[in-house]
Amino acid sequence: MNWNVEFAEHFARSARSMRFTAYLLCGNYPEAEDVVQSAFLKLYLAGPGAARREGLDAYLRQIVVRTFITERRRVRWRRERLVGDPPELPEPDPSTEVRIVLWQALGSVPARQRAVLVLRYWHDLSLEDTAAALGCSVGTVKSQGNRGLAALRRRLGPGFDELRMEVRRGAGR
Repeated sequence: MNWNVEFAEHFARSARSMRFTAYLLCGNYPEAEDVVQSAFLKLYLAGPGAARREGLDAYLRQIVVRTFITERRRVRWRRERLVGDPPELPEPDPSTEVRIVLWQALGSVPARQRAVLVLRYWHDLSLEDTAAALGCSVGTVKSQGNRGLAALRRRLGPGFDELRMEVRRGAGR
């Protein structure tokens, strides 16, 4: 029997019990899952030589325990830390339809106004940085930005803000 097939069969038979063993060692499922994945990787890399061993389950259990101990001995600092509260989530993206409508409307705005809108509201540049990027005065940025926003509002119509807020509420569900 080839090693890949034998490994897949052994994984199917023993993954659940190894996860439980790792859970008992670690005390939490995410860390236990990491330990088990590392252990199975080490077993796979040991290759067919490991397959000829008697007591492959005992060997794998030994790998799980040693992997757990090694992880605990490492520096206390970790890249990931488990916390009780989820991290702050980004604002949901607008739906594809809303994006298409916005891009089409933005495409209808004159080039200079479009450049101001993209720099100010997409790249979040300050008035001064936008003026420097475009080689114009701050006053020109303000006036072109106001005209560009007005053109977008005319193009999109008064109901667009309501639609956008409705989509945003729907995405948060």
